[in-house]
Amino acid sequence: MKASRFTEEQIVKALRAVERGGKKAIEQQRDLGISNATWYIWKRKYGGLSVSEVRGLREMEQENTKLKRIVANLMLESEAIKEVLCAAVGE
Repeated sequence: MKASRFTEEQIVKALRAVERGGKKAIEQQRDLGISNATWYIWKRKYGGLSVSEVRGLREMEQENTKLKRIVANLMLESEAIKEVLCAAVGE
């Protein structure tokens, strides 16, 4: 997946600027050089969040990725053990 040119904090600040009425959404999109679709993806993901909540979200996503990796490794180990046991019983 392509890395974003913007940090989560920058995205939240851009969304907040529009929510406060400082700019219109289309102006903000033009200033940032993003498409309408990108704007609404950001709004769906980060809308209503504060900067501190976004940091917490990022930490949870990293922890979730780590836990998924651990579960995948355990499943592989489990399958390997089952194969070894089946081979040993089958002898």
